[in-house]
Amino acid sequence: MSQTDPRIDAYIVKSASFAIPILEYLRALVHETCPQVRETMKWSFPHFEYRGSILCSMASFKQHCAFGFWLESRLSDPHNLLAVNGERVGMGSLGKITAIEDLPPEEHLKGFIQEAMHLIDSGVKLKKEDKPREPRELTIPAYVTDALAGNPAAQKVFENFSYSNKKEYVEWFEDAKTKATREKRIGQALEWLAEGKPRNWKYMKSQA
Repeated sequence: MSQTDPRIDAYIVKSASFAIPILEYLRALVHETCPQVRETMKWSFPHFEYRGSILCSMASFKQHCAFGFWLESRLSDPHNLLAVNGERVGMGSLGKITAIEDLPPEEHLKGFIQEAMHLIDSGVKLKKEDKPREPRELTIPAYVTDALAGNPAAQKVFENFSYSNKKEYVEWFEDAKTKATREKRIGQALEWLAEGKPRNWKYMKSQA
């Protein structure tokens, strides 16, 4: 029996209007093809796991969506559908997706999912050098943007931060179990940001 994650419901609802039907379609397709799939969040975007291994993932950005297979390098691709005919365009296995029509036919998508399941069943693992890189596009939730807009000093620091520093703050907010906890963390973050501090500044001890 498939397992859903309410964090993915929230992720889809907060996505851009064009992205919502794409994400809903992909989510439903994964569950239909792999009834045993389990949803989770990794790196602040939705992932689907099968038998304890990552099967595939999806993400939305300001102008496009992405969908990728963890074992992409091991999948057969007779129709040259993966990585946009061999050319990597954006994150994921299918390039930048702006509409459902940008996706391969449903039977091909199901075929990839089924093949990925078979690979997992067979115990196939990726070598370290083959593992997909952590995405370098970070979705900044609207509530973060709104909070920063009210604190120019914090906003300037955040905008100038590195990808990893921004990600640490966003993941901290997204991991909050309740809205009250999230708002408390945002308030604390605004203070730290205004002082130029990264999320884990307390652990960054100077080497004397």
